[in-house]
Amino acid sequence: MDVNHPMKHNPKYSYLGGTSITDRGSRTYSVQGMRLPSVTTILAKTKDQTYLKRWRKKVGDEEAERIFNLSSKRGTSMHKFLENHIKGTGYDDLTEIGIEAKAMANKIINEALTPVTEYYGSEVTVHYTGLYAGSTDLVCMPNDMETIVDFKQSNRPKRQEWVEDYCLQIAAYAMAHDYIYGSNIRQGVIMVCTPDLYLQEFRFQDTEMREWRHKFLKRLDAYYELQHDEKEQANISNSELLRQFEKDQ
Repeated sequence: MDVNHPMKHNPKYSYLGGTSITDRGSRTYSVQGMRLPSVTTILAKTKDQTYLKRWRKKVGDEEAERIFNLSSKRGTSMHKFLENHIKGTGYDDLTEIGIEAKAMANKIINEALTPVTEYYGSEVTVHYTGLYAGSTDLVCMPNDMETIVDFKQSNRPKRQEWVEDYCLQIAAYAMAHDYIYGSNIRQGVIMVCTPDLYLQEFRFQDTEMREWRHKFLKRLDAYYELQHDEKEQANISNSELLRQFEKDQ
């Protein structure tokens, strides 16, 4: 696909606005007067950090920060190229990182996004009232199945077991999208590209989607156990949400 031929926008869902704030490594969203933790923050706070700490100790703090910063800048630029392609707007980044990111975005566009001819939303904020919020990369409907797509850059190819938090992230967005907009998000797709243009796709749907939603709710519960004050301020009880989810299955 060429950037001059964007996907068709389907205005089925009227998305609510939201703004994000990052403070000391934690991101929150302001949505309809609520201050909600981001899905990525919830997952980071409840993740086993053993491997990350071991890796940081091995490479050293300075090198770890360099790798994190480079990956973050590359990922941000890649996302901007993809968002602007989807919406048919112009964007360019002539820095060394930008040129690399553009090649990665084009790899995804030409080899993974071709089945997607229209979209509902790109980089839109979704939230579950009183509990969490986040920003989805792409909400679309390839092959007659409402889907959330997440774009990821990686320094090396991923194994299936390494993308668990990505699956949880999509499951959280899907649950929030269904809750607010009455949709039926049945599929999640993770598109991962490395700087040497190795592209991977990880898909899950239906039964797996329900399993990932359930797993995310347990991580959400763990997060609020660590954040007693925020849990008391939540508009609805997370334990109540978990019980309702289990009842509906």
